[in-house]
Amino acid sequence: MKAFARMLQARSLVVCAIACLATAPVPAQPWPAKPVKFVVPFAPGGQSDVVARMVAEKLVMRWGQPVVVENKAGAATTIGADLVAKAPADGYTMLLAPAPFVITQYAYPKLPYDSRRDFTPVVLLVTNPLVVVTNPGRMPGQSVAEFVGHLKKNSGVMPYGSPGNGSLPHLAVVLFQLQSGTEALHVPYKGGGPAVVDLIAGQMSFMFASPLEVMPHVTSGKLRALAVTGDQRVSYWPQVPTLAESGYPQYRATAWFGVVVAAATPRDIITRMNADIGAVLRLPEVAERLKAQGADVAAGTPEAFGRFLDAEHQRWSAAVKAANVTVQ
Repeated sequence: MKAFARMLQARSLVVCAIACLATAPVPAQPWPAKPVKFVVPFAPGGQSDVVARMVAEKLVMRWGQPVVVENKAGAATTIGADLVAKAPADGYTMLLAPAPFVITQYAYPKLPYDSRRDFTPVVLLVTNPLVVVTNPGRMPGQSVAEFVGHLKKNSGVMPYGSPGNGSLPHLAVVLFQLQSGTEALHVPYKGGGPAVVDLIAGQMSFMFASPLEVMPHVTSGKLRALAVTGDQRVSYWPQVPTLAESGYPQYRATAWFGVVVAAATPRDIITRMNADIGAVLRLPEVAERLKAQGADVAAGTPEAFGRFLDAEHQRWSAAVKAANVTVQ
């Protein structure tokens, strides 16, 4: 009987040990321990795609995990943004946030997320002005003054393309129309790439486009650059004036791309993301490739990007209201 009791006691100890092991906390795996999804809220082929894939390619080597770029185009970037807003806050789903990330907050009355509440800023990647480009065969004139004169002479009928309703290039044209007293016909596309293709083909008359999307076509003469929308001229087109220099001193619209993740993502993951993406942006080959395509590397801390976003919210909330733009 004593032997039997000792056997039962031993079995009980084993069961207790197994139970303790089962309930003991499992050490968390270092991030990232699996592939990271990088959501691009535009169609392939545009500036956003170029920037995202360039960064993703280098992050693979730093993280030792695949960084999968997924294009989720539509509804002026809100489809892709909504996907990331609803993703687990674990650092495995990033959003390439463009200027419309802020603009849609005010242009869409029924947005399924709040761009301030539902996301955490990670890093500002690049900034660049837009460029006013025309199809020389469809729209004559080599200056902003001639461009405006042609628009006024053909009020409401000259078509221009954009990456979509409520996108930065769309609202940039709307704001210019308000300041210049012109009116044109908006044709929204699902991404900047397809709009540029139709502009080159002569189906569109002009665009306010990303330099990355049109630079080769301006160089080849297929498109004509009339002005840039930033505060100063750009190094790669020193002969192209700003719109401020061309008679519209209050005009400014800047494109940018950053990385955000779902709110409540752990701070240590955000810090790691920020450091590694910043290191990638500072690689000479990456910085030179971006500069050659018209983009200025930003990098910086999550806090700096947060302040940048606050300023964008202030600027575009007022601009969208003044332009009376509402996208259903």
